[in-house]
Amino acid sequence: MEKRTARLTVLVDPQKKAAFEQLCDREDVTPSQKIRQFMRDYIEQSLGADWKTQVFSSEESD
Repeated sequence: MEKRTARLTVLVDPQKKAAFEQLCDREDVTPSQKIRQFMRDYIEQSLGADWKTQVFSSEESD
């Protein structure tokens, strides 16, 4: 399924970043893991539970 990685650069307020990092630390996850979780949840909310079929089937035709 997920074969490649891509970098996503996001500019945020330094205080929000620090608060986010502290909350992630409390959950014993990295900020990157939490962002990926947010992205998966948002995609599933928008495209439905079968989003992986929709998203990754287009990769196979590339």
